[in-house]
Amino acid sequence: MGKIGEQLGIDLVISTGDNFYDEGLKSVKDPLYKQSFTDIYTAKSLQKPWYAVLGNHDYLGSTGAQLSKELRRADKRWHCERNFLVKVKGLVDFIFVDTTPFVDKYFKNPKKQKFDWSGVLPRDKYISAVKESLDSTLRKSKATWKIVIAHHTIRSIGHHGDTLEVVEQILPILEKNKVHMYINGHDHCLEHLSNADRKLQFLTSGGGSKAWKKDIHYGVHNDSLRFYYDGQGFLAVKLTRKSAKMEFYDVAGKVLHRMDLKP
Repeated sequence: MGKIGEQLGIDLVISTGDNFYDEGLKSVKDPLYKQSFTDIYTAKSLQKPWYAVLGNHDYLGSTGAQLSKELRRADKRWHCERNFLVKVKGLVDFIFVDTTPFVDKYFKNPKKQKFDWSGVLPRDKYISAVKESLDSTLRKSKATWKIVIAHHTIRSIGHHGDTLEVVEQILPILEKNKVHMYINGHDHCLEHLSNADRKLQFLTSGGGSKAWKKDIHYGVHNDSLRFYYDGQGFLAVKLTRKSAKMEFYDVAGKVLHRMDLKP
């Protein structure tokens, strides 16, 4: 990843959630932050702003820890919020969305898994505000490219498959506002699907760990599936005013899949 970052001259890095396994961070003093972030991504090319959303496993720890400014003081690259916007010179608007509170099953058995819902409850009000903000931000966007980043899948043939609540509540907003890409994690694979008119690309970049699950739902989304890799790797996106070049790499830096888009 560091070598490819150097070759491409990257400007920033994005994490699609589940940043710290298996149960997020216990506190701002949790040594896991340094062990699995600062001490891992040491390549010179990766000393760039690092924007992260929360995943469901992050909610099993202290969400406040990951959102704190104290982590940023410990490593200036780290930037994690629940829902936020990163604008790059009119070229692209990255809209980060917190999808974990949308998923019903996380609220059904609190004795089995204890999620940190501080800052989220009451849930209905929170979800409504997230959707309203997302719609408003996309409507106002004048960027050449509109890219939404979240943890949960919309379209996937991997282990988790589609996330119904996100399909029902987020996808219509993306389609209405002509979003170009939805980039997510959750499924531990690399994946590219698109909607019916191929104008919205669904890109899963969840191959950071625990890949090779061999749990693939073939026969689902056959018409929209462009690429699937049941292993570790990462996604790189190069944007200009005239095109978007997407490339999936394996851990050795081999290009597994590429696609060029026009705005």
